Amino acid sequence: MMNNEAGSFTLPGEAGYEELTLKMAKKWGADAIRDSDGTQLSELITKAGYEIYSTICIIRDHNKWAKQNMDKLQQTFLVTNPVVAVSEVLTIHLMEGYFDEQFKINDSDEAIKYIEVYDRTTEKKLMTNNWVYEKEAGNIVIEAAIPFHSYTVSFLAYRIWEEISMYNHVTNSWIKEHQMPIDPRWNKVQRYLIKWMEDWCKQHPDTTVVRFTSMFYNFVWIWGQSERNRNIFSDWASYDFTVSPLALAEFQKQYGYPLYAEDFINQGKFHVTHMPANKKQLDYIEFTNRFVVDFGKQLIDIVHKYGKKAYVFYDDSWIGVEPYSKLFPEFGFDGLIKCVFSGFEARLCAGVDVETHELRLHPYLFPVGLGGAPTFTEGGNPTLDAKRYWNRIRRALLRKAVDRIGLGGYLHLVENYPDFCDYIEQVGNEFRLIKAIHKKGGAYILPCRVAVVHSWGRLRSWSLSGHFHENYIHDLIHINEALSGLPVDVGFLSFEDIKLGALEDFDVVINAGRAATAWSGGDAWKDEKLISILHKWVHKGGTFLGVGSPSAVEGYINYFRMAHILGIDEDTGARVCHGRLKYEIDKMLRQELVPEGADIIGSKQLYLADGRARVIAENNGVPVAVVNEFGKGKGIYLGGFTYNNANTRMLLNLLLYGTGLSLAQKYIPSNCDTECAYYPQSKEIVVINNSDKQIDTHIMTATGLKNFTLEAYEMQIGCE
Repeated sequence: MMNNEAGSFTLPGEAGYEELTLKMAKKWGADAIRDSDGTQLSELITKAGYEIYSTICIIRDHNKWAKQNMDKLQQTFLVTNPVVAVSEVLTIHLMEGYFDEQFKINDSDEAIKYIEVYDRTTEKKLMTNNWVYEKEAGNIVIEAAIPFHSYTVSFLAYRIWEEISMYNHVTNSWIKEHQMPIDPRWNKVQRYLIKWMEDWCKQHPDTTVVRFTSMFYNFVWIWGQSERNRNIFSDWASYDFTVSPLALAEFQKQYGYPLYAEDFINQGKFHVTHMPANKKQLDYIEFTNRFVVDFGKQLIDIVHKYGKKAYVFYDDSWIGVEPYSKLFPEFGFDGLIKCVFSGFEARLCAGVDVETHELRLHPYLFPVGLGGAPTFTEGGNPTLDAKRYWNRIRRALLRKAVDRIGLGGYLHLVENYPDFCDYIEQVGNEFRLIKAIHKKGGAYILPCRVAVVHSWGRLRSWSLSGHFHENYIHDLIHINEALSGLPVDVGFLSFEDIKLGALEDFDVVINAGRAATAWSGGDAWKDEKLISILHKWVHKGGTFLGVGSPSAVEGYINYFRMAHILGIDEDTGARVCHGRLKYEIDKMLRQELVPEGADIIGSKQLYLADGRARVIAENNGVPVAVVNEFGKGKGIYLGGFTYNNANTRMLLNLLLYGTGLSLAQKYIPSNCDTECAYYPQSKEIVVINNSDKQIDTHIMTATGLKNFTLEAYEMQIGCE
């Protein structure tokens, strides 16, 4: 298994480390070498016979031009913290608390018009004659404040330090000029960038792949001045960093209504992706996507004119580059590269409509990781990190193939980690084996079609907000991670899709998340048409699987609108004096569906809706997992879901149970720490150990029972 042919691997090269670069290229089976941010490739590398990836961030590294056109920098709305007035005169410093190396107040005539001062005690906007702007001091002075009311000011600010450059500067100790992001919304910037792209292609004849990082606008990442709270706000799918007076004017011209600071600021909460979007937000996303695609295509066409391929790195400045948008194919990208920690991110990449899908594996070759923990520095263990990440990713790749993998960062950091170098060699070989098996035919899928439904639907398939890791407060991320490696067909629907008849293509619907979020749905559940369609669909034989606060919305007899289907509801305080139905655990059903080691948590306020549901798990005397018959279909409820091996097997069991399939399916290992994929065309079985210990497992196949013993994280290939 370890003698697989080379290829399908992209190595980060580095000038000054030519010998190391070529040595690791051979060891890891690389067929392409890339430059990483802040590094260069010498001719010893570019002329060595490998494909050459060159990284460009189209909107930065233009400081000379930017300094001559400071009004063409990218912008955002900021809002001050609430300040309580103690007299009728209140002075608020706009930049209080913000990182002054990241932002600079835009006090041009066009920007001043967008300043909004709010009395947050009454939520009323003050008229402009009630305040004045002190330009030199950067203050707003409210001259008729109501004592002991609180006030905020929203304003436009230039971003004077591009955020990824800023992160690299801090993380990798860059000593270089702060890079400023220019805004291609302006015609003058577009003309400059088109010429720059032409010149760049001429100056890089050895480049075969231009790797765009990503396009124009970074996800919102607002830093604070104090090290106590450097990360004031971040959202990997927010469009806040695309705003400017020009964008707002063009939006109003196209959509027929204006947007204001409060439409972005939203009382200082902003419009996080985890909340359902309103019409204004959806219109602005559509508006921005259209611009990014239209201008982005012009640059990609230039790359193609010079005989080079154009790949997009789906991270960093990816806003407007929605890979599951109907507009995305218009870019004309040849490939998509996704930075991955997890299986759901691998599935996200694998499903995009491009020719080449490439994963950038973790850990990056950086001294510390994204969370600040050491990797290639004292206290780090990059080999163990790599095993854990690959363990997640590999199970997803068994279900859906990608074309390439690779690493990013600074290659010289691996010199003192030979065990890491050996393990990446193993990863490369395992990947090429999986890819080769897929080429003979796809993996067997059980007859179970699962729809994950949330506010964003297909637009945010496999993702919750771009590049976002598993988080304990978001059940759906954990659900996605579990689903990414299960042998079931998975799709993503919006609530509107359901009303248009999309349920007919699915057997199970999963709705998971906290109440009022985009994932559980919020006000979407006030639509009686949606409720009726789902009730009818379940009654005819479908299964509704709810996790956390599914279908939750205030104002109705039940908090969960699907309580009659699920057999359970949650008390928000109105039923504190009501009695609760007694129950007994259905031990036989629990033993069948809930494997040893599975854990389910849930709200303390859960209660049985009508006594028909069968309880399969409780927590401190509260039912947290139930199944309920409704007509020919079922409701299944879990109080919460955390990704681990036992819970993943439990989810598969519930999906099979809901679909009416026997749990004794072929090609499901006996030990839930192991998983397998069967490929009917080649009759090969790939078995993986998802744990850090030796495992014995057996698998029923069409030709009989097969036994396997796997070492920690091991992969084995057998034949039926």
